[in-house]
Amino acid sequence: MEYLQRINDALDYIENNLDGEIDYEIAASKACCSVFYFQRMFSFIADITLSDYIRRRRLTLAAFELQNSKVKIIDLAIKYGYDSPDSFTRAFQKLHGVTPSKAHNTGIALKAFPRITFHISIKGDVEMDYKIEEKEAFKVVGIKRHYKGPEDNASVVGSLWDELNEKGLLKVISDLSTGAPKGVHGFIQVLGDEEVDYMIGSISDKEPPEGMLIQVIPKSTWAVFELTGPVNSTLEIAWKRIFTEWLPTSGYKYAEAIDIECFPYEGYKGAEDYKFEIWLPVIRTQV
Repeated sequence: MEYLQRINDALDYIENNLDGEIDYEIAASKACCSVFYFQRMFSFIADITLSDYIRRRRLTLAAFELQNSKVKIIDLAIKYGYDSPDSFTRAFQKLHGVTPSKAHNTGIALKAFPRITFHISIKGDVEMDYKIEEKEAFKVVGIKRHYKGPEDNASVVGSLWDELNEKGLLKVISDLSTGAPKGVHGFIQVLGDEEVDYMIGSISDKEPPEGMLIQVIPKSTWAVFELTGPVNSTLEIAWKRIFTEWLPTSGYKYAEAIDIECFPYEGYKGAEDYKFEIWLPVIRTQV
């Protein structure tokens, strides 16, 4: 339960500083993880990015103040971190559907985005198939992209898969595979608080063709989750369940190393019976 308590401590810090500066490093330190991991974990669990959550909470509090006081719009803009009254007005209208000046009037319908608190979800209706594996260091051959922050993740990762598919390179990468699990895999590596590498490659001892590189994945303990279904929707659900159901009660913690999403090359990724895996690096916390 300490896992979720740390996350809620980070949310307490954010909530207490909505009317001031929010330091992502402080929030992440309270959750005992990196900034990138905290943002990534938050978006999986809450179905909203951390920056969008903070923006909506601030605009919710601003709406309360407009309806319950004679506060000036320029003062609210400054208080909730906007550079100008115009940028505040645009953001306010986008969320609430009315301008801040109209929100002063009684009878105006506004939207309230409530504070999030994380709890363990134990449904018991759908099992999670997983196994724990010790794996020695191994080599990966593939193509890598560098980007900043988890909020760029979907666009960078999706465009890379599309690019390699169009060029026929996914088949080339798959054919290089010499180790298990075979296929084309996505490797997510956090380099720092805002620095991330994403690599599409295969486990291989072969020399990389021109334009590809070798990376060594260090010896690790892995929680391997076996999944079946269309990739995009199944991945989203699986990551959320890993963070909200499996990690809080498993006796393991995330090692913040390199995550792997393993896809057999053969088969249609949108098929209901497509089988693939998530490899999560973990550290045992309970004996």
